[in-house]
Amino acid sequence: MGDAAGDEFRAVFAELSREPDFDAPELRAFDAADELILATAADRVRGLGPGELVIIGDRHGALTVGAAAVLGARGIRSHQDPLLAERALARNVRRILGAAEPGAVCTAHPLGPELLRGARLVLLQLPRGLDALEEIAWAIARWAEPEAVVFAGGRDKHMTRAMNEVLGRHFGEVSAGLGRRKARVLTASSPLAPRDPGAPPFPRWGGDEALPFRVAAFGATFGGATLDRGSRLLLAGLGSAAPAARRIVDLGCGNGVLGVAAALARPAARIIATDQSSAAVAAARLTAEAAGVADRVEVHRADALEAVPAAWAELILLNPPFHTGATVHAGVAHRLIRACREALAPGGELRLVFNSSLRYRPLVERTVGPVREISRDPSFTVLSASRR
Repeated sequence: MGDAAGDEFRAVFAELSREPDFDAPELRAFDAADELILATAADRVRGLGPGELVIIGDRHGALTVGAAAVLGARGIRSHQDPLLAERALARNVRRILGAAEPGAVCTAHPLGPELLRGARLVLLQLPRGLDALEEIAWAIARWAEPEAVVFAGGRDKHMTRAMNEVLGRHFGEVSAGLGRRKARVLTASSPLAPRDPGAPPFPRWGGDEALPFRVAAFGATFGGATLDRGSRLLLAGLGSAAPAARRIVDLGCGNGVLGVAAALARPAARIIATDQSSAAVAAARLTAEAAGVADRVEVHRADALEAVPAAWAELILLNPPFHTGATVHAGVAHRLIRACREALAPGGELRLVFNSSLRYRPLVERTVGPVREISRDPSFTVLSASRR
């Protein structure tokens, strides 16, 4: 990569914003992997026609804006699992490129044929989980053009040999490029047609002896098709949570375990399950359908509680994430906790489980109301807070 090209990418990246995603001084809207992916793919990008470039996992638009501003790409199709990343990309396209309609530069799509048919080049920020990579790789091999090439990059500290193996199951050729600034790019080409195109690897189904229903998960669904330890502890005391509540929210619903369990335990209740992850929302809907409660579990891809009317919830169930992307950061959970007060009805209850070392209790008391500890094990704490 020439210094001039690197300077151009860095100048564009300096204008990127994380808005409306959670932000903090130590978080950035780009990293060295974005620059290395674009530099590695630059000649191929310049040779593409509109609609032939697909970008997956572009956290806040660095790849998309860089490809458009520096390399002249247009008609880009993108997929981002988190809603806030999708919104940040659109804002950055509008603000940096002066595009009144971001769709002229880039359009957002689910992971599937609409995203990938006709694609000759795919730029990918490697996901954290191997299941997410498996689903992405299968989809590219299934629907992209036979000559499609994938440039998949990430930070060295988050990359493993297993990523090469996952890509190798779906592409005839996989190679690793030289590292630069603690980032690296894997190149995958010669897509292997799935043996059974009608049998995608996801959704996957799982269960647990504590659950009277099956659990669905897609590749990027946090926790997969399992009952995680925090949710298990919260569910153990669900019967005592606002016993009269009939309007319940599963905030950050993931695979839908908490909301579906509440719906089964309270046949008269209406549940709103909300998550910003498209994979989580799809999984929660399937979990609710399989449990026979889809008519009472309304699932939204949304930012925090924006899909919940003010003062509507009599009970909010929350097992919050403790990371943003690959970065551990308690601020994500803080943001969700603060949102709860407006959505709770007067006297409504927030039932929260979290890793005990994170010490969320003072924040919950300040923002929601009086707090009592419900249970605790060696790792997790369950708190109840009543809205003042």
